[in-house]
Amino acid sequence: MLRTTQRRITLLRSHLYTNHRSYSTTQHSKMTAVTPTATFTLNNGHTIPAVGLGTWQSKPGEVGEAVLAAIDAGYTHIDGAYVYGNEKEIGEALKKAFTSGKIKRENLFYTSKLWNTFHQPSKVSEAITKTLSDLQLDYLDLYLIHWPVSFQPGSDLFPKDKDGKVITDPTDIVDTWKELEKLVDAGKVRSIGVSNADVATLKKVIDNARIKPVINQVELHPYLPQPALLEYAKKENVLLTAYSPLGSGKDHSPLKEQVIVDIAKKHGKDPGQILLSWAVQRGTVVIPKSVKAERIASNRKIEKLSEEEIAQINGIKERVRIVDPKEFWGLDLFKGDTADK
Repeated sequence: MLRTTQRRITLLRSHLYTNHRSYSTTQHSKMTAVTPTATFTLNNGHTIPAVGLGTWQSKPGEVGEAVLAAIDAGYTHIDGAYVYGNEKEIGEALKKAFTSGKIKRENLFYTSKLWNTFHQPSKVSEAITKTLSDLQLDYLDLYLIHWPVSFQPGSDLFPKDKDGKVITDPTDIVDTWKELEKLVDAGKVRSIGVSNADVATLKKVIDNARIKPVINQVELHPYLPQPALLEYAKKENVLLTAYSPLGSGKDHSPLKEQVIVDIAKKHGKDPGQILLSWAVQRGTVVIPKSVKAERIASNRKIEKLSEEEIAQINGIKERVRIVDPKEFWGLDLFKGDTADK
């Protein structure tokens, strides 16, 4: 099953990569100064480090060392997911970090995500048990519904019919959410949230929640700033976490925008640090991914930008959604709105 899962994830990767005003630098959740140790306070009182290490696409044999390098560099926030297929290795790395005294469990913020094949209420407990076992943790700091779509349960994480179309399941996200609330009650997770939710989906969860989501993790960068979603989330005091905060890293990337390059030179920073600083300053958590120790350390070095610099970055007009399920699943989860007018 592991080989099949990794093959599916490799396929997915190839498809993906061949409460204020939307652009305000004021944060809706209380945030400390824009520094490498910046934190946000969630709507339930827990805090989350503003910069975390993303582990998507981090290969077995690399991800454990990346996690240890991140902790050595001062990170206290690691973002993972069951579907990434690397949480066992992350668990071993965390065990080393705890036993060596590099970090205490209570000082680490770990996020994982419920995969689409576990949305049926009877499957949620199975999923969290597996994740906690792989990570060798007693609880998660944050557990997210990875995508607002349910897949047919089973060992195949990307089930498809004979025509190659993904097989969905009719489970409603509200029913899944109620099971996540029970995990909070049981002490298995401290905070819960969603991922890849548009305004309509986020509103649906909030309107039916006993425990309000604290986070919505979505694609965010200057090519996809999602102002309408950010404005709604701020109004509801739900924090956004930005995945792919540096864009695709390909030739056509925010990293190569002249305005970003110029601001980076002015600050003595690299373009990636400017993009991450911009994201945190507009009130979002960032989870840049890398397996290189030098880059991991570099990504954490954010600093405050001027209002003029923020406005210049906000002025970038290009609009690109990198992670679009229309392309790899044939599902239009964002209703065709890639520009987010």
